[in-house]
Amino acid sequence: MTELAWISSTINTARPQAMGALLRYFRDLDTAEEAFQDACLRALKNWPQNGPPRDPAAWLIFVGRNSGIDAVRKRAKQAPMPEEDQISDLEDAESDMAERLDGAHYRDDILRLLFICCHPDLPPTQQIAVALRIVSGITVKQIARAFLVGESAMEQRITRAKARIADAGVPFETPGAVERSERLAAVAAMVYLIFNEGYSTNSGEAPARAPLCEEAIRLARLLLRLFQTEPEIMGLTALLLLQHARAPARFDENGEIVLLEDQDRSLWSRKMIDEGLALVDKALRHRQPGPYQVQAAIAALHARAEKAEDTDWVEIDLLYGLLEQMQPSPVVTLNRAVAVSKVRGPAEALAMIEPLEQRLSGYFHFFGLKGGLLMQLDRGEEARVAFDRAIALANTAAEAAHIRMHIDRLMRDGAGRGPARTAK
Repeated sequence: MTELAWISSTINTARPQAMGALLRYFRDLDTAEEAFQDACLRALKNWPQNGPPRDPAAWLIFVGRNSGIDAVRKRAKQAPMPEEDQISDLEDAESDMAERLDGAHYRDDILRLLFICCHPDLPPTQQIAVALRIVSGITVKQIARAFLVGESAMEQRITRAKARIADAGVPFETPGAVERSERLAAVAAMVYLIFNEGYSTNSGEAPARAPLCEEAIRLARLLLRLFQTEPEIMGLTALLLLQHARAPARFDENGEIVLLEDQDRSLWSRKMIDEGLALVDKALRHRQPGPYQVQAAIAALHARAEKAEDTDWVEIDLLYGLLEQMQPSPVVTLNRAVAVSKVRGPAEALAMIEPLEQRLSGYFHFFGLKGGLLMQLDRGEEARVAFDRAIALANTAAEAAHIRMHIDRLMRDGAGRGPARTAK
């Protein structure tokens, strides 16, 4: 690794705790971010000459804090300084800073920073954008590419979100036990949304959006370090790892979707799968099941099957039934119907999803699955209608191309008799 690459990696790793601490000192996202950026510039000048500091995060906080205080003083020449307790003490002791990072402040600062990005007044897209910018340090240009919008539009979105956070007067005190639990759930949901933004893509967009999956995994691992005994965070991290492990096999050389049962499993990341399976097993030993753990357990059953035909669909059906009880949703029922079609046949699966049509009338995957089930039942004309609707609702060119393949098959063979297809 080159010297510049090492510095960049170290700064990215230290960013959440450094930004969290600076936010606690200055009570303002813009000031904290400017202070951190200044500290990073000084690190690029100082570290190559003097070598890496003993604790890079403490160094960045120490330098960023002093830089931020100087900036506050410059802006306030004609105004009184903020109260001392608003910008922390001014002791210039890096060792003291490191000690505080090792204690409760470190945990609370990062949680606070993540929670502020998950402010309930913000729509999910703004939550994700602010988290990627503030917590992860991804550039506005990169975020805009991932969301397929212009850079100026994304800049405005982030600016509006930060202004809304400032106007909301988010408290900066250390959260109590109840708040901690509530905040953790919000943060976990944000991490999951970030992952889904990267995962829901086509092959052409994959290079731009894959970093979102990787960043979500990094944030999940960070949460896991902070909450090492929380089984739902184990489940979340495992779920992301097991899903992302399949990334190299999700599209063929022509950019078309390769469904789960058709994927070349030798391309799956064994390292990610092993890490994910270990976390699933560890989480389940706590006997405190939650939605992320159940979804991770389903992903684990797919990962453990050496061949598609080895998949334990009976157990997957049972797990989706449990997930329906925990988190009732028509999408969960739709996913369960795939397992039901494998275990009890397409007719029962079709009967399960037909009552969902009104609620899922704008959902691509509903009509894709319905068309597939109708094909198995030799109801070709009805399948064609469902597939046409799926194409109209396709989110990506790859999804539309996959449905057209089924239509071509209907035209070539009449009514197809292939099995219901599982999600990618």
